[in-house]
Amino acid sequence: MIDLHSHILPGIDDGADSLETSLEMARAAVEDGITALAATPHVRSDWPTPAEEMERLVGELRAALAEAAIPLELLTGGEIAFEMIAELDDETLRRFGLAGNPAYLLLELPHYGWPATLDHVVFDLQIRGFTIVLAHPERSLEVQGEPERLGRLIEKGVLVQITAASVDGRLGATARKTAHRLIDRGLAHMLASDAHAPWLRAIGLSHAAEAVGNKALARWLTEEVPGAIVADAPLPPRPDGGGLRKLFGR
Repeated sequence: MIDLHSHILPGIDDGADSLETSLEMARAAVEDGITALAATPHVRSDWPTPAEEMERLVGELRAALAEAAIPLELLTGGEIAFEMIAELDDETLRRFGLAGNPAYLLLELPHYGWPATLDHVVFDLQIRGFTIVLAHPERSLEVQGEPERLGRLIEKGVLVQITAASVDGRLGATARKTAHRLIDRGLAHMLASDAHAPWLRAIGLSHAAEAVGNKALARWLTEEVPGAIVADAPLPPRPDGGGLRKLFGR
């Protein structure tokens, strides 16, 4: 499996607090069946991570993984807050490209409220050559109340990433219900851990894949789609077929 959302870099945001914690998270990822992991530190007002700092820490952690003989491929990235988009130029955004792919950006929406300018910002980024991946929208009150609002974005080319702990119930019943509604309606493209520490949203990607209840779909969410982003390849079709229009009609 491939996990394209984690806060594994030490001391850079609210994720791993030390190199040892980072290595513990990496060991847990390998034990869970993950072969590649994207380091996606927060890029927001309270954690204004510079691209060069992310890149430096990825290099140091890669060396530590090799020294500890932990067989995990560590990829670059960043979880960019919506309000930071206007503050970053295209070169910086490309350096934060998800899984080292400069064409994909992992975007975090505000914790509360649905940005009125979201469609405009997404369109502008697409014109500039970026594909947006929305991080954990199932945890948004607005999406929980109206999951279909994601459909309008997906039809415009936006991808949706669901937190593993939402799918298997570790984040509560509401997040679980919304996550499964999004998956069942074809409004999700991948699962990711969003792991912050061994004790906070632990990896658990395999448990979430089992909770999907469809092996082919789980493989698409945890291997095929994230793998295509890593390889900069075309996204594979959803295995159970059914486009958005058909799924909306259920």
